[in-house]
Amino acid sequence: MEKQVVDGLREVFQSGRSRPLQYRKQQLRALHRLITEHQADIEQALKQDLNRNTYNTSLFELISIENDIKLAESDMADWAAPQPVKKNLNSALDDVYIKPEPLGVVLIIGTWNYPWAMILQPLVGAIAAGNAAVLKPSELSENSARLMKELLPLYLDKEMYQVVTGGVSETQELLKQRFDHILYTGSSVVGKLVMEAAAHHLTPVTLELGGKSPCYIDKNCDIAVACRRITWGKFANCGQTCIAPDYILCEPNLQDRIVEEIQKTLLEFYQKDPKSSPDYCRIINTRHFDRVLALMNECTIALGGESDRSQCYIAPTVLADVLPYFKIMQEEIFGPLLPIVTVNGLSEAIHFINAREKPLALYVFSSDKTVIKRMLAETTSGGVTVNDVLMHYTVNTLPFGGVGNSGMGRYHGRHTFDQLSHHRACLIKSFAMESLNDARYPPLTAARLRKAKFFMQHRLCSCNGMCVWAAITTILAIGLLVALIVVLIKETPV
Repeated sequence: MEKQVVDGLREVFQSGRSRPLQYRKQQLRALHRLITEHQADIEQALKQDLNRNTYNTSLFELISIENDIKLAESDMADWAAPQPVKKNLNSALDDVYIKPEPLGVVLIIGTWNYPWAMILQPLVGAIAAGNAAVLKPSELSENSARLMKELLPLYLDKEMYQVVTGGVSETQELLKQRFDHILYTGSSVVGKLVMEAAAHHLTPVTLELGGKSPCYIDKNCDIAVACRRITWGKFANCGQTCIAPDYILCEPNLQDRIVEEIQKTLLEFYQKDPKSSPDYCRIINTRHFDRVLALMNECTIALGGESDRSQCYIAPTVLADVLPYFKIMQEEIFGPLLPIVTVNGLSEAIHFINAREKPLALYVFSSDKTVIKRMLAETTSGGVTVNDVLMHYTVNTLPFGGVGNSGMGRYHGRHTFDQLSHHRACLIKSFAMESLNDARYPPLTAARLRKAKFFMQHRLCSCNGMCVWAAITTILAIGLLVALIVVLIKETPV
């Protein structure tokens, strides 16, 4: 079945249906209608999957999708237009440019924690770039997956965009097919399997993975504001966010103050009982519940720690005096547990971060510009936000992606378009002025090589050849003037 789906999409893509920009805009507008006309259905599905309420669904998924659609619709013509490049003297009179072209059929494999955004945001870029697409939502967010499969054919061209549901076996079967690009969001373990399968067809991949995103709190900062922002970013979606702060790094004398401020913020956000708060989500299933709960075994609970397996509920939890060798520090938490690891200053924090896999996100809270500069200069991560968390994700002109073990490639806004396009190098030359090409033709001589080197190594200014035309015109004009003067001298009687 999966082969038939992919072959069918490829046949329609090769007919050129998605080449016109107007077609792509129509599909984007249809996708926007799907979201606006079925927002209540989407919210209900996410309530069933993650116990997420209406406002959080809009804040964390739908607004970002709508923003990407609007940006693509307004800027797509500029993105898809041929992009002139600087030339050398050898190509001064040629048309030289980069032409973005659709790749073909792309596979988008989403994840369960943000099942709509992780599928539809990449889809926006796939549509804008002119590709056909197979969408594979996670089977763990089953209500969202079922609704997506039901709704998408009602709005988008079902001969160009199809949803395939199912579990591991269906995903494995999809990965056996030849795609022109695969964009996967999920764990590093599965990311390696996706990359291995893609290698069979030499298919390029974008891997949006995760990891342990550190959060350094400097002594020179507004601790209360820092903890308020960290608490929001960590416990939103019950900690099931790939760029959530995974752990806090701070000096020992700050730990108690941080715990105190987080406690105040939790009371403000979720009142005395987070379990009854409409703003607090649940762990996706009992398997993940058991995994997250087991991470607390060695730890000292400073706040929270309550749980209810029947509801997949784990309270917002802060863990104090966590040591680097604890199990919780060996894997991405992906749940509402926030360990605090103490370090002796900025240099030790930087060393701690650099001794581990490169994270998807890095956060630093400080009022000291020197601290911020050092953290940016001496570490690396997929993205970084200073004095806040998560917010770099919301700027769709910034690329979103990982580095090293946290992923490869990037998307959001134009970056998705570029990621899912082939940037074709184009040079168009006329048949005129053939004598200029003598320097590259046999028989080669030292003089010809010098001429070729001169023309190939001298780049033009940003006018891209206009100055060359001006120079040629000037030389011709001077030549004609000299010839005219010679003729006049010869004809003038002595």
